[in-house]
Amino acid sequence: MSTAHQVDGHTLTLLRNGEEYFPRLVAAIDGAVRSVYLETYIYADDATGRLVSEALRRAAKRGAKVRLLLDGFGSSALPPARVDELRAAGVEVLWFRPEIARFKLRRYRLRRLHRKLAVVDGNIAFIGGINIIDDVPGGQLAAPRLDYAVEVHGHTVARVHAAMRRLWLLVSWTNFRRQRERGKPQPAPAREAKQKVAFLLRDNLRHRRDIEQAYLDAIAGAQREIVIANAYFLPGRVFRHALIQAAQRGVRVVLLLQGKVEYRLQHYAMLALYGELLGAGVEIHEYRASYLHAKVAVVDGCWSTVGSSNIDTFSLWMGREANMVVRDAEFAQALRASLSHEMALGAHLVTHFAWRRLGMITRLLMRASYALVRLLTGLIGYARGSDDV
Repeated sequence: MSTAHQVDGHTLTLLRNGEEYFPRLVAAIDGAVRSVYLETYIYADDATGRLVSEALRRAAKRGAKVRLLLDGFGSSALPPARVDELRAAGVEVLWFRPEIARFKLRRYRLRRLHRKLAVVDGNIAFIGGINIIDDVPGGQLAAPRLDYAVEVHGHTVARVHAAMRRLWLLVSWTNFRRQRERGKPQPAPAREAKQKVAFLLRDNLRHRRDIEQAYLDAIAGAQREIVIANAYFLPGRVFRHALIQAAQRGVRVVLLLQGKVEYRLQHYAMLALYGELLGAGVEIHEYRASYLHAKVAVVDGCWSTVGSSNIDTFSLWMGREANMVVRDAEFAQALRASLSHEMALGAHLVTHFAWRRLGMITRLLMRASYALVRLLTGLIGYARGSDDV
């Protein structure tokens, strides 16, 4: 599936799952001459983690500047010995909000580095939702997590590189490791609404609503079809109403959502939204072949996005996220074809009739879970202030 698309001076390669993503990432790192920047939420000590680590060590030993930024919660299971091995080879490793007091509730702990980004030599970027972890979850699941990334060549890579350098410097200052850089990296522009290829950030400063607003603008302008695949789907009232209004004006609205129960609170809270959406004519397909981890969308076969941002309170309000928006019919149709294939083979269509026949225990779990999520949303709402790393 990983075919290249030429869009506005860029070469974009859509990558499905780790089987397509990791070989391209490792090959790019092995070709690095000057620098490698890598950010991830989860960095696992498994076969995939070791594969990427070996590539990073090789690059550092060749003399390339290699910088790895890990989230302190998502990657907390990575053994210190593995980090020491990377540092011994010359890889610089920093932690975004390391978990020091795990059992103390602090609002800043909810602000996580959820971006999955890589830039090699300032020329090649990878943007998507794929963590550094084995692709197949294991247990009774033989199929890989469904996820996507984009390999990017073109001038937008400079914006990705600048954003990654800027966050590295910010975390370095916070950790009292002041770094000297040639030139000051500039953050990506807040809005790139008219560009065919746009790199969008979400943080708690100037880019709080960029990704959410890009979705809302695309939904508002939809005329024929909206297809959204999102792993953790708990949108707020404004987003839900935008989807409902689109369906009511005759747009086909299709949601591919998590069918396997991964996190019970999130799963049952999501089910509580089905009635309103199904009643408005929104199609809901539950992905059951494996876990769904994708955060992608296609609108009218010409607008698409691939990235790390879920459509839920924590991603849209608290997490550092990064998405690529592409306005190109060929690229969008390639993503739509992949999603259609996955829905046909691995998803189950939920009907309004079946949802209304859910048992009493399930309905109680739904209501309780949704109420708890709303409570947590209220508690974190006041925390949408400055992002002090």
